[in-house]
Amino acid sequence: MRKSKKIGYHGSMKDLALKLLTPTRRALLVFGGISALALAIAFAAQFSGLAPCVLCIYQRWPYLAVILLSAFGIFGHQKYPNAPAVALTLTPFIFLLNAVFAFYHTGVERHWWKSFLEGCSIPDMKGNITDVLAQIQAAPVVRCDEIPWTDPVLGLSMANYNVLLCLVLAIAALWALAKNRGVK
Repeated sequence: MRKSKKIGYHGSMKDLALKLLTPTRRALLVFGGISALALAIAFAAQFSGLAPCVLCIYQRWPYLAVILLSAFGIFGHQKYPNAPAVALTLTPFIFLLNAVFAFYHTGVERHWWKSFLEGCSIPDMKGNITDVLAQIQAAPVVRCDEIPWTDPVLGLSMANYNVLLCLVLAIAALWALAKNRGVK
């Protein structure tokens, strides 16, 4: 008896995911490429006039880590045979960490909580006028608790989208890790 081939949207999406995320080095290429694209979008927004706050900058570092880790896994496999597996094992955790950063930023933006970071809060207005002016001048230009841009349709900020993107990427990386067990 022949196995029937899955037809339809879900079967084709699964086939596409399998093609993109196996073998391990191809999965790393996909995650590194998506991370590079996310950074490119962030820098394009910045250089088009949307200045980042401190938390925005922190959310860029995990993407850089995934790019470097992916490069190590893709190009370091001859000298270090386990490099692709190690890189793919760490990738979902980096995306989850970035989702936590982005969720924290979302909470600060939406005023669910105050930021504990010095650059994200209003300067302390205690002391003489010289001290207060020095604190104001030393504070970053962009505050973390203000949303500089929202999606006009859904009202989501860039931090909100970063939460969603990183959670999807973490799930995809975990799935790729499971599918690539024992595959080089």
